[in-house]
Amino acid sequence: MNKTNVLVYRIATGLLSALMLFSASMYFIQYPMVEETFLNLGFPSFIIYPLAIAKILGIIAIWSNKSAMLKEWAYAGFTFNTLLAIAAHQNINDGEFFAALIGFILVIVSYIYHRKIYKPFKQD
Repeated sequence: MNKTNVLVYRIATGLLSALMLFSASMYFIQYPMVEETFLNLGFPSFIIYPLAIAKILGIIAIWSNKSAMLKEWAYAGFTFNTLLAIAAHQNINDGEFFAALIGFILVIVSYIYHRKIYKPFKQD
């Protein structure tokens, strides 16, 4: 195992985790503000709590290494989440897409380096 690959993976995954945990905590702590933002972006407010829980579970799936399939789904979920956030912010032109773009880059870097370190996921 290449130490540089492991270091890049851990840094990218750590930053991704911090971003997603911060986001999820904001969904709980600052619900009225988040609800207003979601409604401005055109999303229903009833997805806020499930999305926060999904982000927390996704981070657990990535770090736990218990299931390769769950880890793949977590990366897919974070990819869709960040791409949708980028598109939504660009659509209303509020200039708030930067955090989502950073999140997307972290998802990609974490995933690429995860694949370099661990065996690729194989379906039976």
